[in-house]
Amino acid sequence: MQPAPAPTPAPPTGRGRWAGRAVVLLRCLAAGATIALSIPPFGWWPLAFLGVAQWDLLVAGQRPAARARRTFLVCCAWLFPMMLWMYDLTPPGYVIASVGYSVFFSSLVVWVPAHRPALRSVGMVAAISLGELWRWCWPFEGVPLATLAESQADAPLAQAARLLNAIGVSMLVAVGGVAVAAAVERRWRAAGVGLAVLVTVPLLGLVAPRGTVVEGAAPVRVAIVQGGGRQRTPFEADPVDVFRRHLQATERITAPVDLVVWPENVLEPSGPHLDGSPEDRQLRALAQRLHAPIIVGVTEDDSPSTFVNYSIVYNPDGTVGDRYDKARRVPFGEWVPFRSLITAAVGSGGIPARDAVPGTAPAVVRTTAGPVGLMISWEVFFTDRGADGVAHGAEIIANPTNGSSYWLTQVQTQQIASSRLRAIETGRWELQAAPTGFSTVIDPSGRMVDCDRQAADGTVTTGRC
Repeated sequence: MQPAPAPTPAPPTGRGRWAGRAVVLLRCLAAGATIALSIPPFGWWPLAFLGVAQWDLLVAGQRPAARARRTFLVCCAWLFPMMLWMYDLTPPGYVIASVGYSVFFSSLVVWVPAHRPALRSVGMVAAISLGELWRWCWPFEGVPLATLAESQADAPLAQAARLLNAIGVSMLVAVGGVAVAAAVERRWRAAGVGLAVLVTVPLLGLVAPRGTVVEGAAPVRVAIVQGGGRQRTPFEADPVDVFRRHLQATERITAPVDLVVWPENVLEPSGPHLDGSPEDRQLRALAQRLHAPIIVGVTEDDSPSTFVNYSIVYNPDGTVGDRYDKARRVPFGEWVPFRSLITAAVGSGGIPARDAVPGTAPAVVRTTAGPVGLMISWEVFFTDRGADGVAHGAEIIANPTNGSSYWLTQVQTQQIASSRLRAIETGRWELQAAPTGFSTVIDPSGRMVDCDRQAADGTVTTGRC
């Protein structure tokens, strides 16, 4: 006689069902919050693997609708707090971006074969990697902030960027997370394979080809100018005062330098154009006095509905050299997608009145200190801008930025993380210049270095930039 099959347990009802849903909700929120805490300004990077592991376990064995719901909750708990900076720029854009990217991840995880553990691990890595790539590209030309890659800028895994760039680093975070989940489920082979990948790829990144020191070449002495001022000054800052602060700070440079880097858009000409303006004459004279090129960030009117944002070189002989126009613009900050539709729906209040004209030239300028690759502010979040500068001969890369215009410190700290990844990817020293708070020098291994700092009273100290 065959034994009678065990009875199938009845699904929970009433309080049991609601208690189960509450537990799942808390697990989803905890997974997303754990990922959020791994990203700057918090930067507790090991938590990224734990958050992804919990996410993987949450979708295990679930139907497509449940996988979509749980993934959506995980991503909302990750992205809503870590993209809060956008609320100050555009509240509707903040909600749309956070919800939209959560939906992106949900639509990908739906296709993960959740009932087959080995395939689920592969599928989760693919879904998370594609979701991160999606955010780098679309919509609004991409908004790649609060990424898994940024969580690893201060971790050993960052060295993998030299081989796989930042999107590959995000993929490796997913590999590590599903490996932890496999260990929880006692799938030791899958966990071992994931661990082997996490160890091997960064080690290969450490020995991969990178920029090298030119034999016999003298070191480049660089001055990064940070004029100071109040944080969160997108509209009320006085352009004359901003320029004056940076001019005065530069005039205090007494040691010999080979290159001076100013932040983004700290010069708004008093005349219709920079050429021939009083600011132009002052900068020509300053470059001659320092016997060094100065890279200056400028915004200038282009038409009643457009403006340009660029960096320009003032040569040591007082002439004006190369210019690079910012190619990637901040959505809802430097250009407004679907402007006519948004204006018709909610009016023009609270959105920029003009759009920036995107540049099309290579991301490099020639100076007497050598070719310098440029990524102006927002561009540092995109892997292609640093690579474009290096492809056109850049020996140093620079990120002139204006982090003072953002609320909180999320953008600025994530920008530092991205600068560190760009330095690793390109194998170049990187110089980040900001008017307030977040200027630094980064070596080709992604390490922020100590450097001399000159205070307003002329005293010089050595410390972390």
